[in-house]
Amino acid sequence: MIALLFAILSSSLIFVIFKLFTRFGIDTFQAIVFNYFTAFTCGVFLYGHEWNEKALSVGNWPVFAVISAVLFISLFVLMGWSSQRNGVALTSTAVKMSMGMSMLMMIFWYSEGFTILKILGIALAFLGVFLISAGKEESKTEKGAHWMLLVLFFGSGILDFVLNFVQNYELEYLSPSLFSAFGFGLAGCIGAIILLTNIYRKKARFEWKNVLAGVVLGIPNYFSIFLLIVSYQKTGWTDSTVLAINNIAVVIFSALIGFIIFKEGSNMRKIIGLVTSVIAIVLLYLAGIV
Repeated sequence: MIALLFAILSSSLIFVIFKLFTRFGIDTFQAIVFNYFTAFTCGVFLYGHEWNEKALSVGNWPVFAVISAVLFISLFVLMGWSSQRNGVALTSTAVKMSMGMSMLMMIFWYSEGFTILKILGIALAFLGVFLISAGKEESKTEKGAHWMLLVLFFGSGILDFVLNFVQNYELEYLSPSLFSAFGFGLAGCIGAIILLTNIYRKKARFEWKNVLAGVVLGIPNYFSIFLLIVSYQKTGWTDSTVLAINNIAVVIFSALIGFIIFKEGSNMRKIIGLVTSVIAIVLLYLAGIV
């Protein structure tokens, strides 16, 4: 339970940090690259002693580490842009409502049975994201940013499923802490190649403040993933229940931060979308414990 609580706090803090990037003129992509090297360092420094050489010859976890790395950096970059253009509350809701997508994948992959609660929860998940992202907007900037919410919704759902699958089937001799670290390290390498290319082509300029921002971001980012995987193993609840509790808490907390602290604007459609999303997560939570 403690691991899940800190996973929720870590995930919520990520959105706040992204929001602050604009105030301090941080290059989001550069910060994300250094964030991944920070997350990798956290994992190796704290849990490197858990390494077992048998892991090299057992399982397909390296393949999933590469897949996770690609999803990590592509979705994280998009999350940063969306937090700045769509707002903290809407971005966090789109990301966390992807639970509907990941649960749908779990139902088919693990041959789980459909229930009324699951069907209603997944349906409301899609409705919530639609209400948040659709409709007439006030500016071209907001309209041009809506596609980010949908990509984050589907992409994050796939990432959640991949992490859950690996935790269940591929980590016989590798601890979740080190799998998370390796995935982050690979994501950092991918980002570094892109960053160095942009610097060489004079499309980007290196600044130390972006390194510092990446360090600040990398610590909660590492623990948001690592502690969620630990929660799957330690709470004794079903995986879908753990994911539901994590997501509903992050949505509520991030929404409060966005509306109260950052004074993000809201209208009736967005409020209904947020409420619908929360109801969907509650239904999915109940479906997991019934």
